[in-house]
Amino acid sequence: MNQTTKLALDISLGAVVPILILTYLTQPLGAPVAYVVAALVPVTWVAVDLALITRSFNYITSYAGLTAIVNGVLAFWFVDGVLFALKDSAAYLVGLLVFAGSIVAGRPMLRFFFSQVVKPDTPARRVALDALLAQPDVRRTLVLATLAVVGLNVVLGAANFWLNLITVIAPFGSEAFNQQVARVNAVTRVAFPLPSIAVFGAAIYLVYRSVFRHLPREEGKSPFESDFWELMQRYEAGQERVRLR
Repeated sequence: MNQTTKLALDISLGAVVPILILTYLTQPLGAPVAYVVAALVPVTWVAVDLALITRSFNYITSYAGLTAIVNGVLAFWFVDGVLFALKDSAAYLVGLLVFAGSIVAGRPMLRFFFSQVVKPDTPARRVALDALLAQPDVRRTLVLATLAVVGLNVVLGAANFWLNLITVIAPFGSEAFNQQVARVNAVTRVAFPLPSIAVFGAAIYLVYRSVFRHLPREEGKSPFESDFWELMQRYEAGQERVRLR
């Protein structure tokens, strides 16, 4: 599946379809059923994506899977008011705990995200990358980049909680409740991915920039234009010459 199709499905099944279900199927299905169906559509899409399309088990897919499981379980917790606002913000709480916990554990999550981007496909490459990422300045950047994602989850989680608290005021099981949830989703599921993409992109860029400070450069080329593993091979050769002196 090409990236354009995948992105279209992510947007459609993650945002558009749930909003349409809440808006147009609440009366035919009944408010509680429509709510559960709308909540489970994006969860089911993530499961299908991971199991049948991506078919890869790594830190990124594990994080996506964990978030989907939490959302799937909470779909059957029928609450309103403050508890609903808290429930709807659970994904951001999971992100906060995962990324902050990785810093406390001494293994910042952006280390694994960066590794997934550059794909060390042999044991030797994994060892070389681990050694480079353990450099003090690179490690500091990994911590700062992971903290940026922690901050993102705090800000978006707080905004999501507040939006739900002031918008979703009807009791659960009513048509008004579903319409209010749809209004919040129209904001959060469309607008919130934009800062998420920006922060994750900036975090990965900061890690790249820190890593590239250690790697040799090809004349006339930006480091981003060079083959990462060719630069790593040259770096390893230089390190070996230093050790032999």
